[in-house]
Amino acid sequence: LPLSFGSSRTHFGHQHSLPDMGGDGGFGKGGFGDKGKGKGKKGKGKGKGKGKQEEKQWTPMTKLGRLVNDGKITCLEDIYLHSLPIKEPEIIDHFYPPGSLKDEVLKIHPVQKMTSAGQTNRFVCYVLVGDTNGHIGLGSKCAKEVATAIRGGIIAAKINLIPVRRGFWGNRIGLPHTVPMKVHGKCGSVRARLIPAPRGSGIVGSPVMKKMMAFAGISDCF
Repeated sequence: LPLSFGSSRTHFGHQHSLPDMGGDGGFGKGGFGDKGKGKGKKGKGKGKGKGKQEEKQWTPMTKLGRLVNDGKITCLEDIYLHSLPIKEPEIIDHFYPPGSLKDEVLKIHPVQKMTSAGQTNRFVCYVLVGDTNGHIGLGSKCAKEVATAIRGGIIAAKINLIPVRRGFWGNRIGLPHTVPMKVHGKCGSVRARLIPAPRGSGIVGSPVMKKMMAFAGISDCF
């Protein structure tokens, strides 16, 4: 009798412990799953907090970024002078106060890829960035959502920011207003030629070209 009673007691103890596990999250896997979710939620919370801190305070990832953040490089031209590659958009933000660097979305067009399940749609965004004072950058980004593509395009354009040389058409009176010489460039099947123009002639070209020249700080150009 004592043996049977002991066995029944132990059996009852097992029965009692199983519902406890079930209450925590079903069977063993369920319990682990619940724990995982809990950790995930905490992780997300921490992630959000870190994101906010990163927005407030920039942590440089490259040597150039650390030099800029420490104030060792005080001018953007010093970076171009030594042909240093800019890998972080925050470097550009450091030299330009908020609002001084203009950005404009030039074009958004959808692209498709054929897969076994059907078509997948994505959006390509081309963004122009400039300070209307001798610096211009063009960036493109492809993403599933338009907002993400625009955000990525702005970052790409800031990283691709380059200095633009400006000059005079005739006498050196006032500030530089046009390109210093005849220049031509080619991208794909498109060829562009810039010719110096006298003051007041404006930018003689397509609307996109006018916008790009204005962002670069060139007021007269053929």
